[in-house]
Amino acid sequence: MRNPRWLKPAAHALLALPMLLLAARWALLLSGDATAAGLGAEPVAATINALGIWALRILLLALAVTPLRTLTGWTPIMSLRRAIGLWAFAYACMHMALFLGLDLAWSLTALWQEVVKRRYILFGMAALIALLPLAITSTSGWVKRLGARRWRNLHRLAYAAGLLASIHFLLRVKGFQIEPWIYASIFAALMLLRLRFITSRVSLRGWPNRPARRSESR
Repeated sequence: MRNPRWLKPAAHALLALPMLLLAARWALLLSGDATAAGLGAEPVAATINALGIWALRILLLALAVTPLRTLTGWTPIMSLRRAIGLWAFAYACMHMALFLGLDLAWSLTALWQEVVKRRYILFGMAALIALLPLAITSTSGWVKRLGARRWRNLHRLAYAAGLLASIHFLLRVKGFQIEPWIYASIFAALMLLRLRFITSRVSLRGWPNRPARRSESR
């Protein structure tokens, strides 16, 4: 099945939309219309949080590509997996950059103090670090350099990033809030689907080179 020409441009436009809307809200805020901007009393914190949530949403979307292809049989969606992953990395980088730059003024000492006080920051940084090699090796050239099998094994770090990002969000909120549990449940469901697909393939293939049992009766 050929990929529709509109698919990738439409995906990039939709994935860029949350960031563009945030930029528009900041333009309204800087023009003096704080009410229309809708960023609340702490616009910096609201922006950092929004970028982090969108990073998690898009990462979960990237992890959902293969299950969606398997469930629907629509193969063109596989062509979007790298682009979606790169957008997740871009949102995560913006999330971390604004936190370091605007909240901590790029101070490593302040960052260490925040990590000691708030362990969820450590999980968020670990998720970003897990995504970094995936972003670097996202090109076809890296697939050739690493080989398809090693490239696929490396890109399984996306599952670790999803787990770390989900934990980061769960620990970030105060008290019990349903939203982070929804995202954690989506991640768990995606992992269960992947496990189900793997076990189904193994059962269909059977055990290779398994010797047949000899009949005890002659």
